[in-house]
Amino acid sequence: MGYKPFKTMQAPIKHSIKQSTAMLCVSFALLVNFNVSANGSLKVCAEANNLPFSNDKGEGFENKIAEVLAKDLKTSVAYIWQRQGEGFIRQTLGTGACDVVIGVPAQLGGNTLITQAYYRSYYAIVTRRSRHLNLRSYDDPKWRDIKVGLHSVGNDGANSPPAQALGLHDLGNQVVGFTLWGSDEQKDPQGDVIKAVADGTIDAAIVWGPFAGYFAKPFGKQLVVKPAPAESALPSQPFEWDIAAAVRYDDQALQTSLNKSLHRNAKQIAGILKQYGIPFVKLKPMAIEPNVSRSIQ
Repeated sequence: MGYKPFKTMQAPIKHSIKQSTAMLCVSFALLVNFNVSANGSLKVCAEANNLPFSNDKGEGFENKIAEVLAKDLKTSVAYIWQRQGEGFIRQTLGTGACDVVIGVPAQLGGNTLITQAYYRSYYAIVTRRSRHLNLRSYDDPKWRDIKVGLHSVGNDGANSPPAQALGLHDLGNQVVGFTLWGSDEQKDPQGDVIKAVADGTIDAAIVWGPFAGYFAKPFGKQLVVKPAPAESALPSQPFEWDIAAAVRYDDQALQTSLNKSLHRNAKQIAGILKQYGIPFVKLKPMAIEPNVSRSIQ
């Protein structure tokens, strides 16, 4: 899924697990392999109309990553389709409907297990190259002369960090809101804000990086995609996020298997991200061990 990271959560707690004997390690490894394939497939909860992340045709980059992981774990992928929104994790992993959600913010924190992060992205600003808008801070007076498109309400019902930053600088009148959702019949509503930049309806868009990169890619050099300026006055609202996978809180075996698979397939996953135009930066060193249980709503 494309779980857009809007909420601010507490820093996770450090934790570690030590294996006492070699025999225990061998037994645990056998348990991991058994659990991964016990049901004959890796059940993935995702949204059916949420490109570039996922759709029911398997065309999203998270669809492709799920296929890579399943193949590596010698199993197949089965999807449980669920509309994204507040409570998505509770209604999917929380009810045992599936085994894994492929893309969630790694920094969140209590009722799930989070894998190691496999990419780090950021909120991006998209402009037309011909405009030469070089907006490096929200104090730039050029903001007051342009229209800025936002996915103004996130998947948790809260305003995104860019929306809050623009509001803090009294730039609300410059904002044009675009929906993330649309209807089931509407194709790729998430990309409408980028199309509006390209056709001149608006001057700029600030959206989560994967949306920006993927939907700007067909326009080639006509559009410029850069990291959106962060707002120092909003330290609790990160503009960059590590992205990981989430599994049920009691499935440490699958978490361990996925961590190993993510490591083995890191280059292939990076290649998928590049193919889809997803902007990503170097992951920061992990602040915690990846077997910590953290909650995502």
